[in-house]
Amino acid sequence: MKIFNAMKPGLFCLLLLLFALAGFSQTNNGNKKPLVVFVTGDHEYGGESTLPFIAAELEKNYGFRTKVLKAFPDQNAEENIPGLEALKEADLAVFFLRWRRLPAEQLQYIEAYLKTGKPLVGFRTTTHAFNYPKGHPLEKWNAFGEFTFNSPPGWGGVANHTHYGHESSTDVSIIKSEAKNPILTGVDNNFHARSWLYQVLPSYPIKGSVALLMGHPINPSPASAYDNPVVWTGVNSFGAKFFFTTLGHPDDFNQESFQHLVINGIHWAAGKEIPKKWAGKININVPYRGIVASSIK
Repeated sequence: MKIFNAMKPGLFCLLLLLFALAGFSQTNNGNKKPLVVFVTGDHEYGGESTLPFIAAELEKNYGFRTKVLKAFPDQNAEENIPGLEALKEADLAVFFLRWRRLPAEQLQYIEAYLKTGKPLVGFRTTTHAFNYPKGHPLEKWNAFGEFTFNSPPGWGGVANHTHYGHESSTDVSIIKSEAKNPILTGVDNNFHARSWLYQVLPSYPIKGSVALLMGHPINPSPASAYDNPVVWTGVNSFGAKFFFTTLGHPDDFNQESFQHLVINGIHWAAGKEIPKKWAGKININVPYRGIVASSIK
Protein backbone atom coordinates (compact mmCIF):
# COMPACT_ATOMS: atom_id res chain seq x y z
CA MET A 1 0.00 0.00 0.00
CA LYS A 2 3.04 2.29 0.18
CA ILE A 3 2.64 3.07 -3.52
CA PHE A 4 -0.91 4.32 -3.04
CA ASN A 5 0.05 6.27 0.06
CA ALA A 6 2.73 8.04 -1.91
CA MET A 7 0.34 9.10 -4.66
CA LYS A 8 -1.21 12.51 -4.80
CA PRO A 9 -4.94 12.40 -3.95
CA GLY A 10 -5.91 13.70 -7.40
CA LEU A 11 -3.92 11.04 -9.24
CA PHE A 12 -5.33 8.32 -6.99
CA CYS A 13 -8.90 9.42 -7.75
CA LEU A 14 -8.15 9.52 -11.46
CA LEU A 15 -6.85 5.94 -11.40
CA LEU A 16 -9.95 4.77 -9.52
CA LEU A 17 -12.15 6.45 -12.13
CA LEU A 18 -10.26 4.80 -14.99
CA PHE A 19 -10.59 1.35 -13.37
CA ALA A 20 -14.32 1.91 -12.86
CA LEU A 21 -14.81 2.99 -16.47
CA ALA A 22 -12.88 -0.02 -17.76
CA GLY A 23 -15.04 -2.34 -15.69
CA PHE A 24 -18.23 -0.66 -16.92
CA SER A 25 -17.06 -0.89 -20.53
CA GLN A 26 -16.40 -4.62 -20.23
CA THR A 27 -19.78 -5.22 -18.57
CA ASN A 28 -21.58 -3.08 -21.10
CA ASN A 29 -19.98 -4.86 -24.08
CA GLY A 30 -20.79 -8.23 -22.54
CA ASN A 31 -24.47 -7.27 -22.35
CA LYS A 32 -24.66 -5.68 -25.77
CA LYS A 33 -27.92 -6.51 -27.51
CA PRO A 34 -27.47 -8.60 -30.68
CA LEU A 35 -28.02 -6.74 -33.95
CA VAL A 36 -30.36 -8.30 -36.51
CA VAL A 37 -30.15 -6.86 -40.03
CA PHE A 38 -33.15 -7.53 -42.28
CA VAL A 39 -32.45 -7.41 -46.04
CA THR A 40 -35.64 -7.09 -48.12
CA GLY A 41 -36.72 -6.77 -51.73
CA ASP A 42 -39.13 -9.33 -53.17
CA HIS A 43 -41.50 -7.74 -55.75
CA GLU A 44 -44.55 -9.69 -54.58
CA TYR A 45 -45.05 -10.49 -50.88
CA GLY A 46 -44.28 -7.20 -49.15
CA GLY A 47 -41.40 -8.38 -47.00
CA GLU A 48 -40.33 -4.75 -46.72
CA SER A 49 -43.66 -4.13 -44.93
CA THR A 50 -44.12 -7.30 -42.84
CA LEU A 51 -40.60 -7.70 -41.50
CA PRO A 52 -40.47 -4.23 -39.87
CA PHE A 53 -43.27 -5.44 -37.56
CA ILE A 54 -41.08 -8.39 -36.56
CA ALA A 55 -38.11 -6.06 -36.09
CA ALA A 56 -40.13 -3.71 -33.87
CA GLU A 57 -41.35 -6.64 -31.75
CA LEU A 58 -37.79 -7.95 -31.32
CA GLU A 59 -36.67 -4.54 -30.08
CA LYS A 60 -39.65 -3.87 -27.85
CA ASN A 61 -40.02 -7.22 -26.11
CA TYR A 62 -37.07 -9.52 -26.80
CA GLY A 63 -33.83 -7.63 -26.28
CA PHE A 64 -32.57 -7.19 -29.85
CA ARG A 65 -31.36 -4.26 -31.89
CA THR A 66 -32.55 -4.27 -35.50
CA LYS A 67 -32.04 -2.56 -38.83
CA VAL A 68 -34.31 -3.06 -41.85
CA LEU A 69 -32.85 -2.53 -45.34
CA LYS A 70 -35.16 -2.12 -48.33
CA ALA A 71 -34.83 -2.11 -52.09
CA PHE A 72 -34.83 1.49 -53.33
CA PRO A 73 -36.81 3.31 -54.56
CA ASP A 74 -39.38 0.51 -54.23
CA GLN A 75 -39.74 -3.27 -54.14
CA ASN A 76 -39.19 -3.56 -57.90
CA ALA A 77 -35.73 -1.98 -57.75
CA GLU A 78 -33.64 -5.07 -58.43
CA GLU A 79 -30.24 -3.39 -58.47
CA ASN A 80 -30.17 -1.32 -55.30
CA ILE A 81 -30.48 -2.09 -51.58
CA PRO A 82 -28.83 0.82 -49.76
CA GLY A 83 -27.14 0.27 -46.41
CA LEU A 84 -25.79 -3.27 -46.85
CA GLU A 85 -22.60 -2.20 -45.08
CA ALA A 86 -24.67 -2.70 -41.89
CA LEU A 87 -23.99 -6.42 -42.33
CA LYS A 88 -20.44 -5.77 -41.14
CA GLU A 89 -21.82 -5.23 -37.62
CA ALA A 90 -24.68 -7.76 -37.78
CA ASP A 91 -24.95 -10.71 -35.39
CA LEU A 92 -27.75 -12.23 -37.51
CA ALA A 93 -28.82 -11.55 -41.11
CA VAL A 94 -32.41 -12.12 -42.27
CA PHE A 95 -33.15 -12.28 -46.01
CA PHE A 96 -36.44 -11.92 -47.88
CA LEU A 97 -35.32 -11.41 -51.47
CA ARG A 98 -36.56 -12.27 -54.95
CA TRP A 99 -34.65 -12.02 -58.22
CA ARG A 100 -32.27 -9.20 -57.38
CA ARG A 101 -29.33 -8.16 -59.56
CA LEU A 102 -27.28 -6.20 -57.09
CA PRO A 103 -24.03 -4.61 -58.27
CA ALA A 104 -20.78 -6.19 -57.09
CA GLU A 105 -20.08 -3.30 -54.71
CA GLN A 106 -23.29 -4.09 -52.79
CA LEU A 107 -23.10 -7.86 -53.10
CA GLN A 108 -19.64 -7.83 -51.49
CA TYR A 109 -21.23 -7.07 -48.12
CA ILE A 110 -23.48 -10.13 -48.36
CA GLU A 111 -20.54 -12.28 -49.41
CA ALA A 112 -18.39 -10.98 -46.56
CA TYR A 113 -21.15 -11.76 -44.07
CA LEU A 114 -21.55 -15.30 -45.38
CA LYS A 115 -17.81 -15.88 -45.06
CA THR A 116 -17.93 -15.01 -41.36
CA GLY A 117 -20.05 -18.11 -40.71
CA LYS A 118 -22.53 -16.04 -38.71
CA PRO A 119 -26.16 -17.29 -38.57
CA LEU A 120 -28.94 -16.59 -41.05
CA VAL A 121 -32.72 -16.61 -41.42
CA GLY A 122 -34.51 -16.74 -44.78
CA PHE A 123 -38.05 -16.44 -46.15
CA ARG A 124 -39.88 -17.87 -49.14
CA THR A 125 -38.58 -16.33 -52.39
CA THR A 126 -35.05 -16.24 -51.02
CA THR A 127 -34.73 -19.66 -52.69
CA HIS A 128 -34.40 -17.55 -55.83
CA ALA A 129 -32.91 -14.40 -54.36
CA PHE A 130 -30.85 -13.46 -57.42
CA ASN A 131 -31.39 -13.58 -61.16
CA TYR A 132 -28.27 -12.60 -63.07
CA PRO A 133 -28.31 -13.34 -66.81
CA LYS A 134 -26.41 -16.30 -68.22
CA GLY A 135 -22.71 -15.51 -68.55
CA HIS A 136 -22.82 -12.63 -66.05
CA PRO A 137 -19.76 -12.46 -63.74
CA LEU A 138 -22.11 -12.83 -60.75
CA GLU A 139 -24.24 -15.63 -62.22
CA LYS A 140 -23.16 -18.07 -59.47
CA TRP A 141 -25.24 -16.03 -57.02
CA ASN A 142 -28.40 -17.34 -58.68
CA ALA A 143 -27.77 -20.43 -56.51
CA PHE A 144 -27.81 -18.32 -53.31
CA GLY A 145 -30.66 -20.39 -51.87
CA GLU A 146 -28.66 -23.59 -52.17
CA PHE A 147 -25.35 -22.49 -50.70
CA THR A 148 -26.96 -20.33 -47.99
CA PHE A 149 -30.15 -22.20 -46.97
CA ASN A 150 -29.77 -25.73 -48.42
CA SER A 151 -32.73 -24.99 -50.70
CA PRO A 152 -33.11 -25.46 -54.46
CA PRO A 153 -30.57 -23.37 -56.43
CA GLY A 154 -33.06 -20.91 -57.90
CA TRP A 155 -36.43 -21.19 -59.58
CA GLY A 156 -37.17 -24.06 -61.97
CA GLY A 157 -33.98 -25.64 -63.24
CA VAL A 158 -32.87 -29.20 -62.68
CA ALA A 159 -34.49 -29.16 -59.22
CA ASN A 160 -37.87 -28.27 -60.79
CA HIS A 161 -38.42 -25.76 -58.00
CA THR A 162 -41.97 -24.50 -58.43
CA HIS A 163 -45.25 -23.88 -56.60
CA TYR A 164 -48.79 -25.22 -56.86
CA GLY A 165 -50.70 -22.15 -58.02
CA HIS A 166 -51.79 -18.82 -56.57
CA GLU A 167 -55.31 -20.13 -55.94
CA SER A 168 -53.99 -22.84 -53.63
CA SER A 169 -52.94 -22.63 -49.98
CA THR A 170 -51.24 -24.87 -47.44
CA ASP A 171 -52.19 -26.91 -44.37
CA VAL A 172 -49.14 -26.95 -42.12
CA SER A 173 -48.39 -29.59 -39.50
CA ILE A 174 -45.55 -30.29 -37.09
CA ILE A 175 -43.38 -33.24 -38.09
CA LYS A 176 -43.83 -35.68 -35.22
CA SER A 177 -40.14 -36.41 -34.76
CA GLU A 178 -39.55 -32.68 -34.13
CA ALA A 179 -42.53 -32.06 -31.84
CA LYS A 180 -40.25 -31.18 -28.90
CA ASN A 181 -37.95 -28.92 -30.90
CA PRO A 182 -37.79 -25.62 -28.94
CA ILE A 183 -38.26 -23.61 -32.14
CA LEU A 184 -41.82 -24.97 -32.23
CA THR A 185 -42.70 -23.63 -28.79
CA GLY A 186 -46.16 -22.05 -29.02
CA VAL A 187 -46.70 -23.27 -32.60
CA ASP A 188 -49.98 -25.16 -33.11
CA ASN A 189 -49.71 -28.78 -34.20
CA ASN A 190 -51.74 -27.81 -37.28
CA PHE A 191 -52.47 -24.44 -38.84
CA HIS A 192 -53.45 -23.06 -42.23
CA ALA A 193 -51.15 -20.81 -44.26
CA ARG A 194 -52.21 -18.67 -47.21
CA SER A 195 -48.89 -19.29 -48.95
CA TRP A 196 -49.20 -21.60 -51.91
CA LEU A 197 -46.89 -24.53 -51.32
CA TYR A 198 -43.38 -24.55 -52.78
CA GLN A 199 -42.12 -27.79 -54.26
CA VAL A 200 -38.60 -28.54 -53.00
CA LEU A 201 -38.59 -32.33 -52.84
CA PRO A 202 -37.15 -34.77 -53.71
CA SER A 203 -33.64 -33.29 -53.71
CA TYR A 204 -34.05 -30.45 -51.21
CA PRO A 205 -33.52 -29.40 -48.53
CA ILE A 206 -29.98 -30.77 -48.75
CA LYS A 207 -29.25 -33.91 -46.74
CA GLY A 208 -28.40 -33.05 -43.14
CA SER A 209 -31.05 -30.34 -42.88
CA VAL A 210 -33.76 -30.84 -40.26
CA ALA A 211 -37.34 -30.35 -41.47
CA LEU A 212 -39.66 -29.07 -38.73
CA LEU A 213 -42.97 -28.44 -40.48
CA MET A 214 -44.66 -30.19 -43.41
CA GLY A 215 -47.00 -28.51 -45.87
CA HIS A 216 -49.99 -30.17 -47.53
CA PRO A 217 -51.32 -28.39 -50.66
CA ILE A 218 -55.01 -27.35 -50.71
CA ASN A 219 -56.67 -26.94 -54.13
CA PRO A 220 -53.34 -27.31 -55.93
CA SER A 221 -52.52 -27.19 -59.60
CA PRO A 222 -51.64 -29.76 -60.75
CA ALA A 223 -53.83 -32.14 -58.74
CA SER A 224 -50.83 -34.49 -58.48
CA ALA A 225 -49.10 -32.02 -56.14
CA TYR A 226 -47.58 -33.56 -53.03
CA ASP A 227 -46.53 -32.62 -49.50
CA ASN A 228 -43.30 -30.67 -49.02
CA PRO A 229 -41.43 -29.34 -45.98
CA VAL A 230 -42.05 -25.65 -45.31
CA VAL A 231 -39.57 -25.06 -42.48
CA TRP A 232 -36.10 -26.46 -41.96
CA THR A 233 -32.87 -25.70 -40.14
CA GLY A 234 -29.34 -26.74 -40.91
CA VAL A 235 -25.74 -25.79 -41.49
CA ASN A 236 -24.87 -24.23 -44.84
CA SER A 237 -21.80 -24.45 -47.08
CA PHE A 238 -20.10 -21.70 -45.04
CA GLY A 239 -20.53 -23.61 -41.80
CA ALA A 240 -23.25 -21.25 -40.57
CA LYS A 241 -26.45 -22.39 -38.94
CA PHE A 242 -29.69 -21.15 -40.45
CA PHE A 243 -33.48 -21.16 -40.11
CA PHE A 244 -35.49 -21.14 -43.33
CA THR A 245 -39.17 -21.17 -44.29
CA THR A 246 -40.88 -21.24 -47.69
CA LEU A 247 -43.87 -19.51 -46.08
CA GLY A 248 -44.06 -15.73 -46.18
CA HIS A 249 -47.37 -14.55 -47.69
CA PRO A 250 -48.39 -11.42 -45.74
CA ASP A 251 -51.47 -13.25 -44.38
CA ASP A 252 -49.11 -15.81 -42.81
CA PHE A 253 -47.50 -13.05 -40.77
CA ASN A 254 -50.82 -12.30 -39.07
CA GLN A 255 -51.08 -15.91 -37.86
CA GLU A 256 -49.97 -16.25 -34.25
CA SER A 257 -48.44 -19.68 -34.85
CA PHE A 258 -46.33 -18.24 -37.65
CA GLN A 259 -45.33 -15.31 -35.43
CA HIS A 260 -44.19 -17.76 -32.73
CA LEU A 261 -42.23 -19.65 -35.37
CA VAL A 262 -40.45 -16.56 -36.68
CA ILE A 263 -39.63 -15.08 -33.28
CA ASN A 264 -38.40 -18.47 -32.04
CA GLY A 265 -36.41 -19.11 -35.21
CA ILE A 266 -34.63 -15.78 -34.89
CA HIS A 267 -33.80 -16.46 -31.23
CA TRP A 268 -32.50 -19.92 -32.09
CA ALA A 269 -30.39 -18.68 -34.99
CA ALA A 270 -28.97 -15.85 -32.87
CA GLY A 271 -27.98 -18.33 -30.16
CA LYS A 272 -30.46 -16.96 -27.65
CA GLU A 273 -32.81 -19.01 -25.50
CA ILE A 274 -36.32 -19.41 -26.88
CA PRO A 275 -38.55 -16.95 -24.96
CA LYS A 276 -40.24 -18.49 -21.94
CA LYS A 277 -42.81 -15.70 -21.96
CA TRP A 278 -44.71 -14.82 -25.13
CA ALA A 279 -45.31 -11.08 -25.41
CA GLY A 280 -48.56 -11.62 -27.32
CA LYS A 281 -49.90 -11.62 -30.86
CA ILE A 282 -48.54 -8.95 -33.16
CA ASN A 283 -51.06 -7.04 -35.26
CA ILE A 284 -49.67 -7.41 -38.79
CA ASN A 285 -52.28 -6.47 -41.38
CA VAL A 286 -50.32 -6.10 -44.60
CA PRO A 287 -52.31 -6.76 -47.81
CA TYR A 288 -50.98 -9.09 -50.47
CA ARG A 289 -49.66 -6.85 -53.24
CA GLY A 290 -48.80 -9.31 -55.98
CA ILE A 291 -46.44 -8.24 -58.72
CA VAL A 292 -47.34 -4.72 -59.78
CA ALA A 293 -45.67 -2.01 -61.81
CA SER A 294 -43.70 0.62 -59.92
CA SER A 295 -45.60 3.78 -59.08
CA ILE A 296 -42.33 5.71 -58.88
CA LYS A 297 -41.13 7.05 -62.22
